[in-house]
Amino acid sequence: MKKITLLLLILFTTVSNAQHSVARDWNEMTLTAIRADFARPTVHARNLFHSSVLMYDAWAIFDSQATTVFLGKNFGGYNCPFNGIETPANIDDARHEIISYAVYRLLNHRFENSPGGTDLLTEFNTLFTSYGYDPNDTSIDYSTNSYAALGNYMASEMIAFGLQDNSNEQIGYTNVLYTPSNPALILENYYETNDIDPDRWQPLAFDVFVDQSGIEYPVDTPDFLSPEWGSVTPFSLSTDDLQILNNGFDSYVYNDPGAPIYIQNSNEDGISDPYKWHFALVASWSSHLDPNDPTMIDISPASIGNFDFANFPETFEEYQAFYDFTNGGDASTGHALNPKTGSPYVPQLVKRSDYARVLAEFWADGPDSETPPGHWFTILNYVSDHPAVVKQIAGIGPIASDLEWDVKAYLSLGGAMHDSAVDIWGIKGYYDYLRPISAIRYMAGKGQSTNASLPSYDPHGLPLIPGLIELITDTDPLSGDSNENVDRIKIMAWKGPDFIADPLTDTAGVDWIIGTHWWPYQRGTFVTPPFAGYLSGHSTFSRAAAEILTRLTGDPFFPDGMGIFDIEQNNFLVFEVGPTENLTLQWATYRDASDQTSLSRIWGGIHPPIDDIEGRIIGDKIGNDAFNLAIQYFDNTLSTATSELDNDIVLYPIPFKNQLHINTNDIQYNTVDLFSIDGKLVISYLLESGLNTIDTKALNTGIYFAKFKNQNDANTIIKKIVKY
Repeated sequence: MKKITLLLLILFTTVSNAQHSVARDWNEMTLTAIRADFARPTVHARNLFHSSVLMYDAWAIFDSQATTVFLGKNFGGYNCPFNGIETPANIDDARHEIISYAVYRLLNHRFENSPGGTDLLTEFNTLFTSYGYDPNDTSIDYSTNSYAALGNYMASEMIAFGLQDNSNEQIGYTNVLYTPSNPALILENYYETNDIDPDRWQPLAFDVFVDQSGIEYPVDTPDFLSPEWGSVTPFSLSTDDLQILNNGFDSYVYNDPGAPIYIQNSNEDGISDPYKWHFALVASWSSHLDPNDPTMIDISPASIGNFDFANFPETFEEYQAFYDFTNGGDASTGHALNPKTGSPYVPQLVKRSDYARVLAEFWADGPDSETPPGHWFTILNYVSDHPAVVKQIAGIGPIASDLEWDVKAYLSLGGAMHDSAVDIWGIKGYYDYLRPISAIRYMAGKGQSTNASLPSYDPHGLPLIPGLIELITDTDPLSGDSNENVDRIKIMAWKGPDFIADPLTDTAGVDWIIGTHWWPYQRGTFVTPPFAGYLSGHSTFSRAAAEILTRLTGDPFFPDGMGIFDIEQNNFLVFEVGPTENLTLQWATYRDASDQTSLSRIWGGIHPPIDDIEGRIIGDKIGNDAFNLAIQYFDNTLSTATSELDNDIVLYPIPFKNQLHINTNDIQYNTVDLFSIDGKLVISYLLESGLNTIDTKALNTGIYFAKFKNQNDANTIIKKIVKY
């Protein structure tokens, strides 16, 4: 049985299978729904977050310490009123009922038009009615102290919130502003590949496109998924880290990493151009995917992982030192000892080709994918089930019940996954950077950029690297019947899906191929995700999730010092047979697993290194920020949606929508001026002591600056604020 058909419901090792909480049941149901839907990481990170908020709030209502996130709050400019409800005699039963009605209604709404919608609605109903609940009870009038009605009400409010959070849910999440710069690459047209901007994303044209969930698309040239997602209401992302940038439309960009590398007009020696080096490295690692290659490597925690975050590369020279261009992998050195057992990790020598192919498939999450955000929820659930885990939030304090642990874990991880999608897809939409298949085919079509005295010289060509990237000669098997391919570029690489007739028995292998025939290590009906590469969603999601798991458990290590997933010989890979032997993926820490995810996308031909590192760095920040915010909800220490400018002025909500409130205890600052991002004064308001309310309906969404000043302009305070 393939890994995918297992649905990753049982991960790594057999663990305790005790009775799960109702939150776990509904989280598993949400993951089931995601697997049956189109593979949309942004959309499903949002679904996981919104369902997690509902479950957490249903728990927090009756907790003496915690506070809700959404219910009874102004969340992202949306007000969700709550008049309270009677505390029940049995709080556990009430929470169970509220959670079930809330998530049941939300999932029915979000997945009713899914490709698997009919079957999914039946599955939702089966779980819901198994608890004895009535699907026909649709009342939202919780004033009767009906916990079913409260669950229905919470779902209705979350649905309404989702229809105005800038996700474009009401029009099927389609794009409104973005248009691609380049014409589509016709994948089977191996020669006419040069009429593009080599710094911008290129759509791909298929005969049939089957997405990462194994679902056939109704169009053969899929659009860029979610280039405008940066404006979606986040969880913990700070407006202090937000810029609105324009590259054809207004892009909301948090934690701007700066531009990627752009192609240079090389003056020979093309490998010194960082653009060409980064994409040539992807081609180099493609040569590692031959199951007949005898190269052996140690894939145990003794040899991989444990790289110091502070030493991630910044300069081109540091990138060259961090990634092994020729042999694959990174500069990590592994762990000397398992801290839980005190013993060294046992080496595991396997074929590099098996390891690289398995990584590309395991972390890609498809077909039948729960997408990268959902994949990390399956890992969280595995950790939660492990008998070695002590369920203390952040590794301290009293042991939480299964329900408390689950709702707090899901809120933290859901918030981090959602924020990663908002952050990274805002960056993707703005920088609009191409994928390796476009870059490599483009450069190969141009020629070589190493030596102007040799044939096919072009400043945008690939660098010549003996044994990896060469010119085709008239004696070459690739020269063609009439020598039509002589002086074209050839690459030593994975041969591609054209060489696999039966995926149960065949492998494509590695050989010299015409450079414009280059393929990522993917299915021919998928090839590359339909959105820009820079930055890597996998790197960001995974690092953010690793930080959440580290903070949640209070331990950077997997339970018992190692997480494992067993891979069966010739019974794991999806689009070709393999691996050639049994092997076990192993990770000492959550960060090690995250870093492995990043490398998998290079071996898979999906990302160059330039897409990776900044994603890891931003993911680290998002994971910690999301957990810090979640803790404030758990402990009710949050000052929500306000900004204290000094001891006497409070500005809220932050971000704002139709009204901006300013509470001042004196009139030292008697005027507030609002300026648009281009410096235009849009509102000037005279302040009075106490509460001031400014009508902001007429303002466009975007960034504004509030300037508070006294009568003589001697003292001023300026605050960046955002309207959604």
